[in-house]
Amino acid sequence: MNLLLHPAPRRIDEIPGRPPHADAAMLTSRDEELPPQGYRLEYGETVRIAHADAAGLRYALQTLAQLRATSPAPDRALRIVDWPDFARRGFQLDISRDRVPTRAGLRRLVDVLELARFNQLELYMENTFAYRDHAEVWQDASPMTPEDLHWLDDLCAARGIELVPNQNTFGHWERWLSHDEHRHRAEHPEPQTFAGTVRPPSTLAPTDDNARFVTGLLDELTPHFRSWRLNIGADETWELGTGTSRAQVAEDGLGTVFLDYVEKVARPWTERGYTVEFWADILGSHPELMDRIPAGTAPVVWLYDSPNHIATVLGRMSPAEQEFNRAHGIDAEQLRSFSSRARALIDAGVPFWVAPGTGTWLSFVGRLGNAIGNMTDAAETGIAHGSGGFLLTCWGDEGHIDPPTISYAPIVFGGGVSWALEANRDAEHRLAEILDRHVFDDAAGALGRILVDVGRVADNLDAKIGNASPLFRIIQRAGAMEPHHVPSAESLASARDVLSSALSRLDDAHPAAADGATVIAEIRQAVRWALFGVELFHTDLVAVVDGSTEMSTETARGLLECLDRLLADQRRTWLFAARPGGLDTSIARFAPLRRVLARLANGASAAG
Repeated sequence: MNLLLHPAPRRIDEIPGRPPHADAAMLTSRDEELPPQGYRLEYGETVRIAHADAAGLRYALQTLAQLRATSPAPDRALRIVDWPDFARRGFQLDISRDRVPTRAGLRRLVDVLELARFNQLELYMENTFAYRDHAEVWQDASPMTPEDLHWLDDLCAARGIELVPNQNTFGHWERWLSHDEHRHRAEHPEPQTFAGTVRPPSTLAPTDDNARFVTGLLDELTPHFRSWRLNIGADETWELGTGTSRAQVAEDGLGTVFLDYVEKVARPWTERGYTVEFWADILGSHPELMDRIPAGTAPVVWLYDSPNHIATVLGRMSPAEQEFNRAHGIDAEQLRSFSSRARALIDAGVPFWVAPGTGTWLSFVGRLGNAIGNMTDAAETGIAHGSGGFLLTCWGDEGHIDPPTISYAPIVFGGGVSWALEANRDAEHRLAEILDRHVFDDAAGALGRILVDVGRVADNLDAKIGNASPLFRIIQRAGAMEPHHVPSAESLASARDVLSSALSRLDDAHPAAADGATVIAEIRQAVRWALFGVELFHTDLVAVVDGSTEMSTETARGLLECLDRLLADQRRTWLFAARPGGLDTSIARFAPLRRVLARLANGASAAG
């Protein structure tokens, strides 16, 4: 039965009778035997809804609205019975890597989340809330204000979505520790080199003073939310044990020092009745600590590559890449799947959440196939081990270049598999149609198919990189690419064909959605960036940068002109849904490539 409901219900049956007419009566009742958030909808001459709770009634009415909008309408009465696999279906948006959304951008995101039946939203923050006494940290970021959060909290509450405060309190403190006022809080106050990568101070020392300091920040942040949940972050504490805590780590062990600090930060909140989420990447290597996870906390296991993709990546990994992982404390075997990543928690019977990714960062146009495999793996593992939550993450690494529209396809799919996995496994085959009908209202049926097609371009390249697309890497890190990161000429030609076709087909789109013109412009810009990546491979930029071949001044001038046009359009399209703070920082990430092309255009070597 092809009704194109989203998420697809776990059960639809035809029943005797006719579907309702326009003014049919509707009866609702409470049924406590239904699972939480569940409902039973009889779509007949009288519409009957039984619901477990208020959320179940909300979702039943959402399904009813979609049924009424179905064309052609069903010619038989129907019974739908539905409930979620995961009680909490969250979405986390990174607003700390330069791109802070406008209120209009947030409203559009909430629209899509409501469609996909997410019931939790988190805005990942490092430096992008306007804390009263710390303007030095956020003054150039166009931060979220208390008024913004109250507005968003009200908007989410009206849509059945819980807005949860999120402030990293351990790792990823670069934007704070770069200021003299806060550098003393660093685990190690000087930049350090990890397998050839120089990193600025980013990890707080696990001291009582720092725990009190971040508690003060959370005391200021949380009153702007209705939620009794809180995410304190605590991922990727790269420098832990290299400075202030060196002796403590030597005596007690890295995992113990990590968990002791997490407990210090979490305790004031669990004692007040909050549930505290924190990232579990450090815990995965310390099974001996499973009986010490603080009561009232929820470890969140993150992983952003699909099992198929990462298996290829690990199989081709060079010694330098392997050393990079070791230097950052990454056990490559844990990256193979969610069940590998969560093994210590699974074996100990500790409840955990799963957190896959949209695959949109470091990509321009997304890595949709990878994201679908990653989200499906997360849902399978979470359901198998009774996870209470599924948190789909959308990060903004290296300038958050991808526009919001690129995330809509993975959001829609992720909402489906976190609601009812078995009913929505095949949603990827209907994804274009779902987007066109429910998100863009595109009568031409163009935008959904374009997003799906360009979203698979990186997946179809025969070069594979973990957590990124080669088309992005060559633009921002050409000098760090290895031979196995370079796609073949045939693979690039196929990518160019798909991307070029998408640009042409955008002219056929006719979205009725209020932001239709913005959506088209954002997709066009993202596709042009990806095409530029193809062109850089075609001109053999990787070999030019390492000095093994040359580039003509004419070619370099053409590429430089193209880059400058892209940068100008990036500034314009950014402001459709994001605030100006962070834009200059994001654009500055293209400066190394521009310098290389400028030198080559003037007849100098790439190294200059």
